Amino acid sequence: MERLKNIELFLFDMDGTLYLGNRLFAFTCEMLNAIKLKGKKYLYITNNSSKSVYAYVEKLNRLGIEAHESDFLTSAQATAFYLKKRYPNAILYVCGTKSLKEELSLNGFHITGDIKKTDVIVMGNDTELTFKKLEDVCKMLCTRELPYIATNSDYVCPTEYGSVPDCGSICDMVFNATGKRPIFIGKPSPLMIELAMQKEHMCKNNTAVIGDRIYTDIKSGLNAGVLSVLVMSGETTEKILKESENKPDVVLQNAGEIMRYL
Repeated sequence: MERLKNIELFLFDMDGTLYLGNRLFAFTCEMLNAIKLKGKKYLYITNNSSKSVYAYVEKLNRLGIEAHESDFLTSAQATAFYLKKRYPNAILYVCGTKSLKEELSLNGFHITGDIKKTDVIVMGNDTELTFKKLEDVCKMLCTRELPYIATNSDYVCPTEYGSVPDCGSICDMVFNATGKRPIFIGKPSPLMIELAMQKEHMCKNNTAVIGDRIYTDIKSGLNAGVLSVLVMSGETTEKILKESENKPDVVLQNAGEIMRYL
């Protein structure tokens, strides 16, 4: 717990950590303001690729949190960064939302619906999913050797009423049909954490990841070598925590408890 006192950069998961669906947790605004008053920094890091950064800014502003584009790092942005390094001129088939396609287009990629012209398959948390998209992806994976990239491995996305399928669940459907797994870019990969530290000029010793999922949020912190803080306000239960091989450095009932250590 004492290690929290040395943290200068807080990397927050959002859904299940700062809010649930459209319900802001009561402590969120006070906690974020307390971090600012102490001269510390925070960023929002999310595996949800179904929304653009602009949509997240609008959502947080609507919930009462002043937010700007520079406050975010998303799995869509991390995917674009990865693709620019590995496949800079690739034509992409995107099984994802309009927002994900726009993010990749803004980063210079051409998006196609023609499976014959596709160089790389990109899978996201597709809230606009159709059977045609799934069929296209399966057809390409079964007939061609194409790079297959997914924004995140989350199985579910929390809501006020429970959970809905996320990108990892969609990828499992494709795996059951094709036997092919993608390369996952978002948490638990350390890439987003490393990008955040580069952006804010911070090091591992003064950076923490705070989130409600062990297999993405906590594991990304462990993989990046920063402080991992699990909050019990979202997906993880006491049973899941007890049975998990990956143990967080710190466990809090909610992110509001961070204020004790500022």
